[in-house]
Amino acid sequence: MDVPALLQRYRALNLKIATAESCTGGLVAGTLTAVAGSSDVYERGWVTYSNDAKREQLGVSASLLEAHGAVSGEVAEAMAKGALHRSKADVAISVTGIAGPGGGSVEKPVGLVYIGVARKDGWSQVERCQFDGDRDSVRAQTVSRALTHLYSATV
Repeated sequence: MDVPALLQRYRALNLKIATAESCTGGLVAGTLTAVAGSSDVYERGWVTYSNDAKREQLGVSASLLEAHGAVSGEVAEAMAKGALHRSKADVAISVTGIAGPGGGSVEKPVGLVYIGVARKDGWSQVERCQFDGDRDSVRAQTVSRALTHLYSATV
């Protein structure tokens, strides 16, 4: 995804972006803000690596985390909606997953990532991704896919 073009699209539509990240540790925000002038589009972001942070900063319910786990579509959607609710953004993107090399299981293998996106108009969606490669590769693929979702949220 061409980040300057993505930012220009948001700028032209007068839209703001918020991010809520777990497994990427702020890489989506870092990628967006690496472009000069991104401050007129990028509103704010959170790195909520722990369940406590997801609850305290984004309002993800403890019962949702307990029922589905942090790496789930339900939590990805709640993270995106929480970021939207707690910001002045029009679109929020969230990522939660298992970048590895450890932490995976049969049900939730290394490389499993959920990407959530929500808009102020109430629309939201979640994608389940299974990426291959080492930790850096999983995180890079997640950022790339998240940026694609940000672009798609404006069409």
